[in-house]
Amino acid sequence: MSNNRRAVLSFSVMGLMLVIVGFGQSWNVALAILNLCLISAVMSMGLNMQWGYAGLFNAGVMASTAIGGLTAMLISYAPVSRAWSVGGTNVFATLLSLLLTVAAAMLVWKKMAKGKKRSWSMSAVIMTGYLFMRFFYEQATSAIEAVDPAKTGFLGGLGLPIIVSWLAGGLAAAALAWLIGRIALGLRSDYFAIATLGISEIMISILKNEDWLSRGVKNVTGLSRPVPYEVDLQQSEWFSKLVQWIYGSAEDGSALSADMMREAMQLSAGVFVKLCYTVLFLAVVLIILGFATRALNSPWGRMMRAIRDNETAAAAMGKDVTSRHRQVFIIGSAVIGISGAMLTTLDGQFTPGSYIPLRFTFLIWVMVIIGGSGNNLGAIIGAFITWFVWIEAEPSALWLVSQINVFLEESNPLRQHLQEVAPHMRMVLMGLILVLVLRFKPKGILPEEAPDHY
Repeated sequence: MSNNRRAVLSFSVMGLMLVIVGFGQSWNVALAILNLCLISAVMSMGLNMQWGYAGLFNAGVMASTAIGGLTAMLISYAPVSRAWSVGGTNVFATLLSLLLTVAAAMLVWKKMAKGKKRSWSMSAVIMTGYLFMRFFYEQATSAIEAVDPAKTGFLGGLGLPIIVSWLAGGLAAAALAWLIGRIALGLRSDYFAIATLGISEIMISILKNEDWLSRGVKNVTGLSRPVPYEVDLQQSEWFSKLVQWIYGSAEDGSALSADMMREAMQLSAGVFVKLCYTVLFLAVVLIILGFATRALNSPWGRMMRAIRDNETAAAAMGKDVTSRHRQVFIIGSAVIGISGAMLTTLDGQFTPGSYIPLRFTFLIWVMVIIGGSGNNLGAIIGAFITWFVWIEAEPSALWLVSQINVFLEESNPLRQHLQEVAPHMRMVLMGLILVLVLRFKPKGILPEEAPDHY
C-alpha cells in the first residue's frame, strides 16, 4: 500500500474514532481531544524536523514547549503597574549590571595579553559584576513578590492579544535553541541528548522558582483568549437564535422549555468555542505542514538528509555539519515553541508545574516514532493516535472494568484491584502500541519516502 493511501486510511480511522467519541461521550470531549491532537501535531512536526531531517536526538522538547508557554503569558497578561513601580528600577539595574559585566569581561579578554594577569582580571570583573547583579536582583524580586502575592506577585506582561504570542513563542524558543546549540551541538550525539535534557530541567526549575517572572507554582490564570467566551455567547441574541434553529422543538413538537434551552445554550457555546480553536489550530498545522514539506523536498532538505545519513561524507563534500545541525535545531525548536504558546492559549493559564518529561518529551517522541520519522504527515498521524489513546485509555479501561465487575462480588479482591489499576492502563497501552509498531512497522505508519537522489 502506498503512503498516500495509508495516510488517507489512517486519517479516516482517526476521524471515525473522534465521531464515535462525539456520539458516545459528547462533542465537547471530541473537539477537546481534536484540539489537543492538533497542538501535539505541531510539536511532533517540530521534533520530526530535528530527528527525522537531521538525526538530532533532542531530549529537551519540554524546554521549548515551556518557553513558548511563558511567552504566551508574558505577551498577553496585563502589566502589574504596582510591581513595576516598586521593583522595575532594580530590574533594569540588574540588566544593566549584566550588560556592563559582559562588556567589561570582553574588553579585558581582548585588550590584555594571555596569562595569569588576564585570568585574575577576568575573575575580578565577573565577581564584581555578580555582586552588583545579586544586590539589585534580590532587591527587585523581594519587592515584586510582596505585591499582593495571592493574586499577582509578579511583573505581568505586555497586555497584547495572545495570538501574537504564537509567533513570539516560536522566536523565544528559537533564541533558546541558538544558545543551546552554541553550547551543546559540538558534543557527540549521546552527550547532546543528555545536555538538552539537563537544560530543559534547568528551564523548568527557573519557571517554578522565579515567582517574580511567572508566579512559579502559584500559576497565572485568566489569560486572554482569541475566541469568544461561553458566557458572552449565551447572552448574545444571534447565538440564541442559532441554537433555537438547530435544536428546533421538543420531540412532541412543543417549544423547548427554559431548562432545556439553557442546557442547549451551554452545550452549544462550549462546542462553538472549541470549533473556533479548531479552525485556528488547523490553520497553523496546515501552514507549518506546507512549509515543512516544501523544505524537506528542497535541496536544503536533501542536504540535511545526506548529513543525517553520513556526516563524514557530507563533511568531505564541504558541508558545515555543525552549522546545519544548529540551523535545523533552531527551526524545529521554534515550531515546538509555537505549539507551547498554543497550548497555553487553549488552557487559558500558565502552569509551570504541568511541564513534565513524560508528557512533553516522551509522548512527543512516541508520536514521531509511531507516525514515521522523516515524514511530516507521519508525525501528524502519530500525534493524533498517541494523544487519542492517551486521553481515551482511562475512560475506556474504567468502562471495561465496570462491565467485568458486574460478574464479580463486592468482596472479591479482583474487583478492587481492577478498579485501582484501570486509570493506569494508558501507560500499558502506550507501551504496547510502541512495541507493536517497532516490531511490525519499525519505520512507522507512514515511513519516510527516500528521494531519488541527494
